Amino acid sequence: MTKEEKIEEAATEEVTVAEEVTEEVEEVTELEALRQELEAAKAQAAEYLDGWQRARAEFANYKKRNEQERQELFKLANSTLISRLLPIFDDFERAFQTLPRNLLSLTWIDGVALIYRRLQAILDGEGLTPMETEGQSFDPLVHEAVTYEESAEYQEGQIIGEVQRGYKLGDRVLRPALVRVAKGRPASEAEEGEGSVQQRVS
Repeated sequence: MTKEEKIEEAATEEVTVAEEVTEEVEEVTELEALRQELEAAKAQAAEYLDGWQRARAEFANYKKRNEQERQELFKLANSTLISRLLPIFDDFERAFQTLPRNLLSLTWIDGVALIYRRLQAILDGEGLTPMETEGQSFDPLVHEAVTYEESAEYQEGQIIGEVQRGYKLGDRVLRPALVRVAKGRPASEAEEGEGSVQQRVS
């Protein structure tokens, strides 16, 4: 092999090595570009997933709010109707309390009583409950004071009697109870009472 042939062969080898190195560099660069594209695609997919999950949660919350509003509207309409029926219910109760005994055996009275019981069953089924007032302390959230009366038998602020029954619909006060409330005796009367007790003791 001549010197020129050796030089030419060496040059060819150098070119081949250079081409191989260039190919490897291009492959590394292409691989790096693919990695970057993959990372970008992953980030975009995560962003889309996060947005989709947020939109799904917002829609679920919207549906819940919508259902709650619908139920509240239904309850409001229900409570309006029931509050309009309460005076009729009161009239039935007053009528039965003042009914003469000689009329109790009549069959039409049984019919009216049946209507009253059916009305009561419907109201109970809707969640209407009467408030207890007997022996309770006055609470302005559920009671409405008609009168304040001096009483030796009851403590101040205690309910003496009920003028009109109060009702709750579920946990909400539909109609406050109208009540008579005990108040303390004036100081002069209280002192007189104590003086007379002391005189009796001595």
